[in-house]
Order: sequence, then structure tokens, then C-alpha cells
Amino acid sequence: MVFRKLMAAFGAGVEVDTVLAGAGVRPGGPLRGVVHFRGGGSDYKVEGIYIDLTAVVEVESGDNEYKTTYSFLRQQVAGTFQLASGAQHQQPFEIMMPWETPISAIGGHPLHGMRLGVQTELALAGAIDKGDLDPLFVSPLPAQEHVIAALDRMGFHFKKADLERGTLYGSTMPFFQEIEYYAGGQWRRHFNELELTFIAGPRQMDVILEADKRGGFLTSSHDSYNRFTVRYDDHPGQAEQALQHGLEQMARRRGWF
Repeated sequence: MVFRKLMAAFGAGVEVDTVLAGAGVRPGGPLRGVVHFRGGGSDYKVEGIYIDLTAVVEVESGDNEYKTTYSFLRQQVAGTFQLASGAQHQQPFEIMMPWETPISAIGGHPLHGMRLGVQTELALAGAIDKGDLDPLFVSPLPAQEHVIAALDRMGFHFKKADLERGTLYGSTMPFFQEIEYYAGGQWRRHFNELELTFIAGPRQMDVILEADKRGGFLTSSHDSYNRFTVRYDDHPGQAEQALQHGLEQMARRRGWF
């Protein structure tokens, strides 16, 4: 356990460490942990503890592109309490993750390009002080795993993932995730790359596919788009069939198939 000192500006010397329970979490599931505190050289009144979930998002502005950090969930986990000099205090918490929380780990491995974090905030003397950002690893829902595994079987190769600023139809987030693949297998004849986006809800999710055409000397490059719904109680094979059908539709739409 590593305590980080906060509130130096207020002379409180309060130290804090947030420990998350388990190796990861899934969209729609509980994020559990404990905030540990150690008092400084004097008694102090803590006015509240907040947990802030953040994500690094790419923003396009004209011809420029830059990255910024968005807070996608901020929740108070404790109210006012007195922290005595040198005393230790623990505050357990449980936060329900939004269903649209992006994926940041697959198979226990961090997803290249994704940066999600957990930040602990203390309200002290009428001001908010933030601790260091701890990484947050979010694993796919089972239905998302089925789609990702199906793409792997079809020969698609993972390229990278990122978050783009914007709100898609049916979404409540100010950003959306794109998981990018190089086309492989039979699909290499039709596409260069494929982008995969999930919009998850309590009972089902929408799957959005966008692919660019593999152009030739006399053909211009165009993107093709497909969107379909997968219910969580569907058989895994149904998700793969819907994915196959969506890819075929995209190819046929431009006469690629």
C-alpha cells in the first residue's frame, strides 16, 4: 500500500491511497474498492470523498487533433467526517459502472491505445484536491467477447483502440470507442481496415462496423457502415452470424462482394 500525501497547500498533510478490489471490472458491473486515509499533524475536517472515473479522448478541431481527459462518472462515496491527527481511516465504496464504459483490457491484457483511470478527490477547507490517477482496466461483456473472438476467427488483426469525441445515436456518452483492425482472411480482398464500436445497454448492445474499401487504380476509396443489435441472451453463434451478415452487406453495398 502506497500512501500519497495531499493537502500540502492547506497544511493538513493528509495521506491517501485507493485500492481497487479485484483485477478489473465490466461495463454495468460494480467497481469496488477502499480509500485509506492517514491524518497529518493536526485534526482536520474532511468535507467529502469523491471517486472520479476518467478517459483520454481524441478531439478533432479543424485540421488539428489533440488529446484531452474527460470525466465520465464522478460519485461521492463519503460525507463529512473528522480526521484526527495521525489517525487512520478507511472508506469502502461501490460504484456501478456505466453500461457504455469503454473496454480497456482483453484477456487480462491492457488494450493498446486506451487510457482509463480512477482518481480520488478530497473536499477539504472548501476546496477539492485530487490524488494521482490509477489505471482502470475494464474487460468486455460476454456478448462483446463473442464479437471480438469472431473477428479473430475471421482473420481480422487488432491494430489499436481509441476514444473519439462525439455522441452516437442511442448513446449517452460524450465520446465513443473505436477498436481498429487490419482486414484479414477473405475480407482482405474487400477492406483495408475495420472499426468496431459497441453501444451497450442493460439487456442488449448495438454493434457498429465501419470499413474502408480496398481501392484499385480506377476506384476511389469509400467507407461502408453497418449497425446491428445483439441481445445478451442470444446464443453466441447468433452474434457471429449477425457479424458475418453485416460484413457481407457492407461488401455488397459497394459491389465489393
